[in-house]
Amino acid sequence: MAERTGIFAGDDPFILARAWLAEAEGSEPNDPNAIALASVDGSGLPNVRMVLLKEIEVAGQGEGAFVFYTNYESAKGQELSASGKAAFVMHWKSLRRQVRVRGQVEREEGPGAEAYYASRSLKSRLGAWASRQSRPLDSRASLMAEVARVTAQKGTNPARPPFWGGFRIRPVEIEFWADGAFRLHDRFRWTRDGVGQEMMPNGWSVTRLNP
Repeated sequence: MAERTGIFAGDDPFILARAWLAEAEGSEPNDPNAIALASVDGSGLPNVRMVLLKEIEVAGQGEGAFVFYTNYESAKGQELSASGKAAFVMHWKSLRRQVRVRGQVEREEGPGAEAYYASRSLKSRLGAWASRQSRPLDSRASLMAEVARVTAQKGTNPARPPFWGGFRIRPVEIEFWADGAFRLHDRFRWTRDGVGQEMMPNGWSVTRLNP
């Protein structure tokens, strides 16, 4: 059995990830929910960028997902839609911990996307309409002109753009990492339908990894 006590204890990786994030919210100075999200283009060349994780869904029985929002026509949106796969790392310097995730992606275009879009500030909602994310821009002045045009057109309660919404990452692998003295770190990899040192009734297996 992989010995998991203290910060690594638990039998649901989504609950564990939530607990680590909640702890980071009390110690990390900026954006504790920031993740470095990786995708690949049509040639297989990787891309990575920072985005904000907006929800860790916990569905019970080891089921759950990680959710973020973006423009579907952006580079990452197109790459994720084409490949159906993604990976990310969430790192907290204040805790000396990180969580790594790899899995399948699906769009969130339902009530969750509507609720999150409505919760954003008006300027952010209008900005989502105005920005042709990832595509060439002549100048900042032209961007602000487009914001003004959209503001006049959409008013104070713009609907969610059809090209803007969420992605849900359903992991097949999650790794929890914590810094150790002399670089002898603690690492536990959770995998779906894998063979590990500890198999959970919910279908996850857990293996302790070398640093």
